[in-house]
Amino acid sequence: MTKDQIIDMLMAQLDALTRQLEESNRQNSVLTSQVAALTAEVAALRAALEGKEAEAERQKAVNRGLSAIIGKGSERQASPPLTAEERGALEKARAAARKARGNNGSRRSPHAEVEEVERVEVYPDDPLFDSFSAREVGVREAVRYVYERARVRKIVYRIHVYSQDGTIYEGATPPSAFLNSSYDATLVAELLRLRFGLSLPVERIAGMFREQGFELGRQTAHGLIARASALMERMRGAIRQAVLSSDYARADETYHRVLLASSGGTGSRKGYVWSVVGAGGRLMYVIYDGGSRRQEVITGEMGAFRGTLQSDAYRAYRTLQGDGFPDITRIACLQHVKRKFRDAMDSDPAAGRIYGLLNRLYQEEHKHKVGRQGWTVEDNLRWRQQYAPPILLEIQAELEAQRARADLTPKSPMAAAVNYLDDEWEAVCGIFSRGDTDLDNNLVERMQRYFALSRHSSLFFGSHKGAERAAVIYTVALSAKMNGLDLYEYFLDIINTTAKWPPNTPLEKYRDLLPDRWKPRKSL
Repeated sequence: MTKDQIIDMLMAQLDALTRQLEESNRQNSVLTSQVAALTAEVAALRAALEGKEAEAERQKAVNRGLSAIIGKGSERQASPPLTAEERGALEKARAAARKARGNNGSRRSPHAEVEEVERVEVYPDDPLFDSFSAREVGVREAVRYVYERARVRKIVYRIHVYSQDGTIYEGATPPSAFLNSSYDATLVAELLRLRFGLSLPVERIAGMFREQGFELGRQTAHGLIARASALMERMRGAIRQAVLSSDYARADETYHRVLLASSGGTGSRKGYVWSVVGAGGRLMYVIYDGGSRRQEVITGEMGAFRGTLQSDAYRAYRTLQGDGFPDITRIACLQHVKRKFRDAMDSDPAAGRIYGLLNRLYQEEHKHKVGRQGWTVEDNLRWRQQYAPPILLEIQAELEAQRARADLTPKSPMAAAVNYLDDEWEAVCGIFSRGDTDLDNNLVERMQRYFALSRHSSLFFGSHKGAERAAVIYTVALSAKMNGLDLYEYFLDIINTTAKWPPNTPLEKYRDLLPDRWKPRKSL
């Protein structure tokens, strides 16, 4: 190939490349125009979307403002999905709130029993926060339980009096707890709750009122308690009547120190308080007879009783199972029997065998409960007649073996336990002759703990008269506690109700006011 031919071929290739480059440039120009057009369209769409979002945020801000004015939450507006940054910020805020709550990781009680009185909307108060430009991303709730300190309010009623055509007209005087008293039943009910429900001494109660800005003198407090006791005397009579008319009762006694005036000053002595529970174990009345523990106190009270009486082996109660009281059947308290053998277990291993057999009676008894899963009193009696006799026979055989021991000294704890159960054997077997009795007297003993609390806090009843007044109010208060009532509400209602009744109102009228039938009133 000659030199000229080579040059012509290269020129032809150069022309072809030039044409290709020009075509590519033309296509690039077309694509560039299309991209520019699409970019302009996207910008227009973005501007329109931003305008709509801004309008939505402005509307939400207006809605929040209106909600604050009219006090009602506006209907929740749909918000756009959260961005990754917004989700992260929200999670951090929630984590910080959880950490601030703390509580060592334990579950918080929802306190469903507390009434929700209000809901408060809380918005950011940071100076940099702008509600018009911000977008709400969530709501969390925080609960605070607020204690409102008790206080005594003084209300002055200006009672207007008019004369018209020779007749005097005047507004009605608002009721008080007692005649010629300035104290409302609300104050008296709280005083009784603190003294007889919480066993606080009057001096401490007066101090509590003083801290609340009200001076309640000791003598005034004692006077209000005395008047409340007089008002509730008929209620105690109605409770006593209901208890003694039932066919199954429990009785026990305890003591409280009582101050007594003497020639050499003031001394104290034990004053015994008796308690009788009946009416299906839901009412209890308290007896104080000069602090005496003589058997005549309880035998005199139970003379009208017809049925089964459960008690420990104190001779006063054992008298009630004698010929003088043919209508009373006394049954024992198994806990008192168990305590004797438990005390003897340290010195005599044989006591453990009888103690274990007594526990077996409880184990079998607890397999069923009257009122649960349709279990009736009749079912329970049949069950007792099935499980109890074999165990009682084993206990009786152990007792015979212990009595035959040559090494059992008369004054040993084991001998005392054996003799106690021997004396109580008929009363122990009597427990299982009915289907509705308890195995022990724990119910009345639990209620008598309030006297023990009073012994430790108040130390004394001021006099025999003061102890008698306390017995009246304790009868009402402890009966209310046995029924799970709010003592303040209950005292308030019965004071307001019975204060209007004449002193000789029949006991039957009080029956529906007694704690086992009383229902809270909506107006309380």
